[in-house]
Amino acid sequence: MKVNNREYRTIWMDDQKVYMINQNLLPFRFEIFTVLDYRQLCRAIVMMTVRGAGAIGAAAGFAMALAFKEAEQTKKIDLPEIARKEIESTRPTAQNLFYATRRVYDAGLRSFRHAYDEAQQIADENAAEGRKIGEYGAELLSDGCRIETHCNAGWLGFVDYGTALSPVYLAHRSGKKCFVYVDETRPRGQGAKLTAWELQNEGVPHCIITDNAGAYLMSQGLIDIMIVGADRVAANGDVANKIGTFEKAIAAREFNIPLYVAVPASTFDMNCPSGSEIQIEERSTDEVLFQEGMTDHGEIIRVRISAPGSEAINPAFDITPARYITGLITEMGIIKPTEMEIHSLLVKAATGSNDIPC
Repeated sequence: MKVNNREYRTIWMDDQKVYMINQNLLPFRFEIFTVLDYRQLCRAIVMMTVRGAGAIGAAAGFAMALAFKEAEQTKKIDLPEIARKEIESTRPTAQNLFYATRRVYDAGLRSFRHAYDEAQQIADENAAEGRKIGEYGAELLSDGCRIETHCNAGWLGFVDYGTALSPVYLAHRSGKKCFVYVDETRPRGQGAKLTAWELQNEGVPHCIITDNAGAYLMSQGLIDIMIVGADRVAANGDVANKIGTFEKAIAAREFNIPLYVAVPASTFDMNCPSGSEIQIEERSTDEVLFQEGMTDHGEIIRVRISAPGSEAINPAFDITPARYITGLITEMGIIKPTEMEIHSLLVKAATGSNDIPC
C-alpha cells in the first residue's frame, strides 16, 4: 500500500522488533506501532491495533518468532509452548492465526532463525496471495461495476493488497471504472474508518452507507456485486465473517446479486465440518455502547452513544451458510463453496500444483 507517497506493509518484522500500522488511530492519524516481545504483540491483536484475517496471521507468526527468540536468550525451554497458547487465545475465530502459529512453532523447534524465516515467509505469502486474489477477482468486475463490501478486507486486513478489496484495486488500476458502497460496519466502524481511508488513498470512487441501507440499495438496482472477506471457512463452505455479513447475504439472495467471499487457502479449516462448529468471538460491550471520533480541533475522544444503564451483547462474527455464496475467490482461482472443490483446492495448494481453472 502507498501512504503519503511511501510504500508500506500493514505489519513487518526485523530481527529485534515488529512494526505495524496502528489501525485504532485511523483514519484520523497515521502512526507506526512498535512491539518488542510476543506479549505486547498479543495485546496488539486483542486490542485490534492489528486486525484482519491475514494481518492477524502474520502477527501471530511474528509473535511466535519473538517467543522463540526470548526462549533462546533466557534458556526458558518451555516458553514457546506457553506463548503459543497465549497467542492462540487472542482471536479464536481467526483461522489464519492458528495456521501461522503452528507453522512458526514447528519451524522454531529447530532454532529462532528458522522461526524468523518462517514468519517472514508467511507474511510474504500473504501479500502475494492478496495480489493473486485481486487478479482473479478483477475479472468479475465489469467497467462501471458497483460493488458493496462489508467490514475491511483490504490492505489493512492483510499484509498487502487484501482480499475483498484487492479485485477493486486491480480493476481500478487497469482502467475500469468502479464504485464502492462501503458498509460502515458497526460497532467498530471498520468500513467507515478503514475501508473508506484505503479507497481514498487508492483514488477509488466510493461512499459510506449505514449497515441498514444495503437491502434498500439492492432493491433499487444500485448494487451489481457484493464481495467480502472471511476469518474462517469451514469444510462445507460456510464462512465466518464480520457480524452483519449473513444479513447482507440474505438480502443479496433476495435480489439475485452475486455474493463472493475472497479468501486465501490458509483461511480454510478442513477440521471444522460446518459453520456451526466455529467459535464466535464475543468482544467488549463497550464497543457497542461507546464510539470514538475526532473533534473539529483534531482531538480523538470517546463518547457514550447509548442509554446509560442499558446492557449490550457484542458477537464479533456471524456465519453465512455456503448456499448463499456464489463463489470463493482464492489465490488459485474461483471455486464453488463445496467440500469437494475446497478439498481439491487445498490439495493443489499443498502440492504446489498449477492454478485451478476458474
